[in-house]
Amino acid sequence: MNKELIILGLIEIVSALTIGIFILALTFKIVQWVGKKYYGIGKYNLAYSIFTATIMISVGLMASSVIQPLISSFRLLDMQHNNFILALRFLGTGVIYISIAYSVAILIGLVSTFLYSKLTPINEFEEIRENNVGVALMISSIIITLTLLTKSGVELLIEAIIPYPAGPPV
Repeated sequence: MNKELIILGLIEIVSALTIGIFILALTFKIVQWVGKKYYGIGKYNLAYSIFTATIMISVGLMASSVIQPLISSFRLLDMQHNNFILALRFLGTGVIYISIAYSVAILIGLVSTFLYSKLTPINEFEEIRENNVGVALMISSIIITLTLLTKSGVELLIEAIIPYPAGPPV
């Protein structure tokens, strides 16, 4: 039994749960606030719930692309520092990676909604406020598709900023 791997695994699980709960709660509050303030969607209807759930799924998918690079970074840090400094560096690195993924996920939601609004002659949020589930499903499918298409690019971007040790010259 490898105690270091067990501890690393537990840290990763707790970190992922903590980060996941935080970003999903934050996303829900932001979508709720934006819907109420800018679009007058005060009560929840099925269409708005579908839209909100899609944004949360998009953020979750994008944030999941951070897990592997974060683990790689954590393992590299493990070789270089003591436990306290390791924990601080891991938290700092995690915040940077999650911020990048979160920003891209929010950007995708905005771009998706903007794209759909330019392709159609209707006011999407007016339709969502009126509980038009079809419009919510169309926007949702665009958001999820763009998230899936960009997820690997975000993962590669984050991998590129991991401070890997320099290898021998080729």
